[in-house]
Amino acid sequence: MTTKDAVTQLKKILTKEYTTFFAPMYTEYYSPTVTFTDPMTSFSGVDKYQNNVDMLASRTLMGSILFTDARIALHKVTGGDVDDATGDISDIVTRWTLRVTAKAFPWKPTAVFSGISVYEVVPSSSSVGVQILHQTDYWDSVNLAPDGSGEYRTVDKGVAIQDFVGQLKPGGFQAQAAGPELPYQLLRKGDGYEVRSYPAYNGATLPYNRRDEGMGSLGSFTRGMKPLAPALMEVQSSDTSDKYMTWPLTFTAPGETTPPVPKEAKERAGEGQWRTIRVTNEPAKIIAVGRFTDASMEPVIRIADRELRKVLKRDGLVPAKSSEDVLKFAQYDATYSMGQRRGEVWVELEEGGHPW
Repeated sequence: MTTKDAVTQLKKILTKEYTTFFAPMYTEYYSPTVTFTDPMTSFSGVDKYQNNVDMLASRTLMGSILFTDARIALHKVTGGDVDDATGDISDIVTRWTLRVTAKAFPWKPTAVFSGISVYEVVPSSSSVGVQILHQTDYWDSVNLAPDGSGEYRTVDKGVAIQDFVGQLKPGGFQAQAAGPELPYQLLRKGDGYEVRSYPAYNGATLPYNRRDEGMGSLGSFTRGMKPLAPALMEVQSSDTSDKYMTWPLTFTAPGETTPPVPKEAKERAGEGQWRTIRVTNEPAKIIAVGRFTDASMEPVIRIADRELRKVLKRDGLVPAKSSEDVLKFAQYDATYSMGQRRGEVWVELEEGGHPW
């Protein structure tokens, strides 16, 4: 087996390990003295490595007490190029999102981390042809350099511990959600924002002046259709432009190219009392999201939008040109519900302006 073939196989093995949460872990690809470093921990030895992933996956006694529902989503595997002259192997880099629930707490918080793993790999005389010497993990929430380069740097362990502990705090009384949430894949949990991949979906859209009236009209239109949260509002930069509200209805399932349109939506759109409502189709997009908990008043939303764009620039992410003159925000809560509200500003990212 050539070194290039061995590296190709290793990248497939890493994909399997992530997909199954290291059940099994292919220890033959790891040096017996492999070292591991992430923002909070470091250790050496393949046995300690396997014990660490088994603990997170609740496969050890301690892990079964502390954790549950550990999952890791692999977004991309890159690198591993072999130099024809020297035989050296460039680092393999995986990009992922990890989530694990801490069941030792009564409120069972879920901690979420996104980031990259950098694998130092060398040729080996073993049967698999290559060996992992070291793995370094970086978290998007603490390790991204604040210079817009998108590069990662090390930070003090205390910063990472603070990030982790902050995710374990109880969230308080939450407002009732308006409906099931439009699904997405979390690509990054950054410092002050998230990046999500949304599937294509269709929705009921209407122009509105007052938000409560728009909610009432869409509520009547979608009766019997089971619309999804959030309600999405778009406001143009011009004060004279219409404002639009959309309630997502259906989304593409795996293997589908376009989302199905509910029969009732086809029949009602543009007719009678719903003459201003139309069914719109949104393609799959990569969306950056900033959260706010204050009431969704325009000054609050514009400040949140500016803050989101500021942190995107800091972390080297580029908003889509089409988003420059549009303020888009999401409301998840049922009208007049009590509790902590969930509001978000959404900014679409430019194709090629992000690492996904």
